[in-house]
Amino acid sequence: MFQKSFRLRVYPRGFHLVTQEIEDLLGSCSIQNGIVHIFIKHTSASLTINENADSSVRRDMEAFLNDTCDDKPYFKHTYEGDDDMPAHLKASLLGSSVTIPLTNGRLNLGTWQGIYLGEHRDHGGSREIVVTVMGE
Repeated sequence: MFQKSFRLRVYPRGFHLVTQEIEDLLGSCSIQNGIVHIFIKHTSASLTINENADSSVRRDMEAFLNDTCDDKPYFKHTYEGDDDMPAHLKASLLGSSVTIPLTNGRLNLGTWQGIYLGEHRDHGGSREIVVTVMGE
């Protein structure tokens, strides 16, 4: 088994491709074939897999989730600002982890797939990621 934690740089609110950062970390892994589990240790950011070529997909996802989750007058949880509860909802909807096959030492993603960080806070800070690889 291989496991490492690292911090992503600070990203602004929105969706950001972080596939390369994960692949860079996997360069130090001796496992060639198995399963990669990627987990984010935060309740106001998420990980998901989607389109890696057209950035309008990331903008549209952000717009949809903002329309769905933001500015609800009934939110009580606003201890860290107006974006606090919406960020928790978005993170729960999208999830805190992704699991991807590892084949010949590489993430076995589809041609148009990439790993997204969903940064749901206006000022979320750097995010800690745990990458675990199980396999041969």
